[in-house]
Amino acid sequence: MDRSFFVNSMEVENGVSPFILYFVLYALAGTAIALLSRRARIKSSLDYYIGGKRFGGILAGATYAATTYSAFMMIGLVGMTYATGAGALGFELSYLISTVIILSTFGFEVWKLSRYRKWISPSEMIGDLYDFPLLSKMVSLIYLFAMVPYITAQIEGLGVIFQLGGMSYESGILASAIITAIWIALAGIWSVATTDLYNAFIMLIGGFLFFFSVLSVATGSNSLSEVLSILGERGFLGITQFWSFPVFLSYSLPWIFFAVTNPQVLSRLFIQKDERSYKISVTFFAFFGILYTILSVSIGFLARYLAIEGSIPSNLGSNYVTPALLSRISSTISAIVGVSIIAAAVSTADGIILSLSSSLFRDLLGLREKNTLFTATIDVLLTAVASFLAYLKPAYIVELSVLTSVLLLPLAPISIFGIWLENKIGRFSKISSGISLVFGIVVALIGLYLNGANKIFTSLILGLPLSAWVILISTAILGVGIILDLTIRKTSISFKS
Repeated sequence: MDRSFFVNSMEVENGVSPFILYFVLYALAGTAIALLSRRARIKSSLDYYIGGKRFGGILAGATYAATTYSAFMMIGLVGMTYATGAGALGFELSYLISTVIILSTFGFEVWKLSRYRKWISPSEMIGDLYDFPLLSKMVSLIYLFAMVPYITAQIEGLGVIFQLGGMSYESGILASAIITAIWIALAGIWSVATTDLYNAFIMLIGGFLFFFSVLSVATGSNSLSEVLSILGERGFLGITQFWSFPVFLSYSLPWIFFAVTNPQVLSRLFIQKDERSYKISVTFFAFFGILYTILSVSIGFLARYLAIEGSIPSNLGSNYVTPALLSRISSTISAIVGVSIIAAAVSTADGIILSLSSSLFRDLLGLREKNTLFTATIDVLLTAVASFLAYLKPAYIVELSVLTSVLLLPLAPISIFGIWLENKIGRFSKISSGISLVFGIVVALIGLYLNGANKIFTSLILGLPLSAWVILISTAILGVGIILDLTIRKTSISFKS
């Protein structure tokens, strides 16, 4: 693909780059919000990492939504819809529906237990459920291995957005690293959550402006009903050949369990101050999710229509669709959309770094009392490592970031059964939890080696996708230990009676 196609409408208008202007305003306003959040008075690690469990529903829901919905939506999902049709909507809705169900059941139990067990990190939660400190350390290492490449991929994306805005890739890496580190270090979860609320607002503004701008271009010569008719005739409003059931399952499984396996969102279940706040946070997330999903998918459909009529190429790679659309709208709107994508990426990176920091602090280093300088140093160090890797752009980072969701899948059965069988975990469950985790990771890495990152979601092993095998093997191994413990427990109770 000749990148000269992407005429940069964000770059310069009347001698001034609107992107630079809007980014500077965005960064200054976000930093002011982060500074104001210091009024929360951070006194302990509990305050720094989970806000002392004092969050109201709107703030908790906003930080969950902004952390969850990354730059993937306005870049990846738009491109996926353009390339594969309505199946992309089904894929994304499978995530949203399953997450709301998980938050309403499993998540609520996590919130209740965290009230008196005082969990700070998700890895601490898992180790505590199984009374197995070594398991906490294993989970922390998996988080580091799986999530640092994912943070790096987010920062790489920010560098690309800066390039589209007329700045260098390196300046994008540096600027994003600075605001990411500052917005975390100022007040921990408080500065992250308040800027997440701000980011969520920016994301919706950018999404609406992007949608209506592309809609205006698409309906310039035809009505909306004619646009939909043409898309329907070409099969893009239905299930295309790409979305076979195994492929749909492969893409959907990691997302279905996203709320259980990813530390940046699992830790958001520890922060609400009461039951009412928890329910409001879930409602806020559901509302934000359906709105942002519809916007992203609709833009993807409009992109496909523009490709059909020849306004943009019909063979674009998924990550090039949004840049192509930005080249078709005004520089001002294009710049705002670019900043909204940065907002999505920064909020996700902030959430992941803070959750990794909590795992390092509590589980790998075994610390309990907060030291402001030390915790801030961990956050800055993680940001620096991810940014340096983004600067180097090593090929393996792309592969590992693609594999991130699959690598975390073995945590799903461990977490779900741990909550479900609280206080019923025995010796065999402890042993099998560690074995289950190791085998799940090994299967995921073997799948990457055999198929490569590009085919990780479309290749089948004995008729099943890799993600299904990871879940099945991990669950089976853990299940053996749980069955043995429950059998012994039942036999012991029968003997006593």
